[in-house]
Amino acid sequence: MSRRKGRILAFQALYSWDVSKTPLEDLLTFSWLSKDAEGSSSDSQVDDEVELKTSEKPEQIFAGLIISGTIQKIQEIDKLIESHLSASWSFERINKVTLAILRTGIYELIYQTDSEPKIVIDEAVNIAKEYGTDDSYKFINAILDKISKDAKDKK
Repeated sequence: MSRRKGRILAFQALYSWDVSKTPLEDLLTFSWLSKDAEGSSSDSQVDDEVELKTSEKPEQIFAGLIISGTIQKIQEIDKLIESHLSASWSFERINKVTLAILRTGIYELIYQTDSEPKIVIDEAVNIAKEYGTDDSYKFINAILDKISKDAKDKK
């Protein structure tokens, strides 16, 4: 199973949820994947990144756990983000792609104890380099690193 593919699917679904308020049930069907497979979507990068089939794949199951868990814990996750922002940066200023990547990374760091924090952070940074703005990966790395260290200190 490719957890990277699952993380990409999760971030894409959370972005869609945040921007268009797509219902959770629709997100968990991964309906946009079948549209990509039929060629009706313009995002060919997803096709390259995720092999598409009609049956649910392990990365879709992993993504589904992240998606539903993140949405379930969204208030706690957003409070964590806000508490780790510098005084000159507001939550509303965060780019939606960056926010989706941060949220998935924080969910994994805090609520999925089987995920290695260094790997979660590295994956989030790499996804941000591929899908985010030029410097969003630095912002994501800083926030996730602080949250990871805080969580480790609490143990």
